[in-house]
Amino acid sequence: MQLGDLTMSGGSYADDLRTAFESIPDARDLFNTRILVTGATGMICSSIVDVLLFMNRELGANITVYVAGRSAQDAADRFRSLSTDDDELVFVPYDATSGEAVALDTDLDYIIHGASNANPAMYMQLPVETMLANIVGLSAMFNLGRATSVRRLLYISSSEVYGQKEGTHPFAENDFGYLDILNQRAGYPSSKRAGESLCVAYGMEYGIDSVIVRPGHIYGPSIRPSDNRVTAEVTRRAVAGEDVVLKSKGSQLRSHCYSLDCASAILTVLLRGEPANAYNISNPHSISSIRDMAEAIAKAGGVNVRYDIPESAGAVVHNLMENSSLSSDKLEALGWMPAFDLERGAERMMAVLKDPDGPFSV
Repeated sequence: MQLGDLTMSGGSYADDLRTAFESIPDARDLFNTRILVTGATGMICSSIVDVLLFMNRELGANITVYVAGRSAQDAADRFRSLSTDDDELVFVPYDATSGEAVALDTDLDYIIHGASNANPAMYMQLPVETMLANIVGLSAMFNLGRATSVRRLLYISSSEVYGQKEGTHPFAENDFGYLDILNQRAGYPSSKRAGESLCVAYGMEYGIDSVIVRPGHIYGPSIRPSDNRVTAEVTRRAVAGEDVVLKSKGSQLRSHCYSLDCASAILTVLLRGEPANAYNISNPHSISSIRDMAEAIAKAGGVNVRYDIPESAGAVVHNLMENSSLSSDKLEALGWMPAFDLERGAERMMAVLKDPDGPFSV
């Protein structure tokens, strides 16, 4: 069945992919290109790969997607239903924590580096590996870019680089607050900051064009089973028909963004972003508290929100930023507009995850 034949009830994810594609200015400039994506089975980058494969199937885009990672089986399992051509999806062995050279016998047009530990609990268990992926893993991608005449590298950083500040005003790209570099979970935001500086350094010393994106809090059907972030846990309970449980008041302000809005924004920056610049990935219609996000997911799943606040919240593991809302002005100036507000995003996520044919069926 071709994607264009799908209906909303039987192919909601395909409709979302079409909507995401339509949100990317100059998307056709990606036709006939070779794009390498690291972290391709994660929440954000798997959504990017989905959009690219959709463009191939729906529009004959002739994009070759190189999926770099540690497990070829994970990549095959995740993308089997979307990819029909072995030549359009190529697995490349890669360990972001090793710093070893990546072997590839073809030139590339673009590299998207998203391989990073994004699980807060794992920041504590594997702090060294968390930092290495953001620094030596990125360096390996720049060296690959030098060897393959890459046009541009895009680095997926994080809103956590901003640190803490007072008030509820969204962070603009040049706003930076306090970051305690000796905090036990500081390896993640500190190495993301270092990765951004490395992008500038490779441009200065070797002339490699790069851009940076700083996603906020991304949600969507591409959550992984190992993801223990609040939104992922809330989503799994709602899909199972169970009341969602918050272990805090959920007052922290976040920039929530549906995974395919995030993907279309990243591809927009890849094509239109200014070199050595950073862009927030944020939906201005979804800046909300954790409580608001949980209530939207619960409503979409037909369940309730309950609170179970422990005496000790284990704050050292969690994002310490009370306000991590992000300004999207710089991103929107590139011509990107989001398609999924909080309510619609939650509804679409639940529809995909509850699809009897399975998530990402087409």
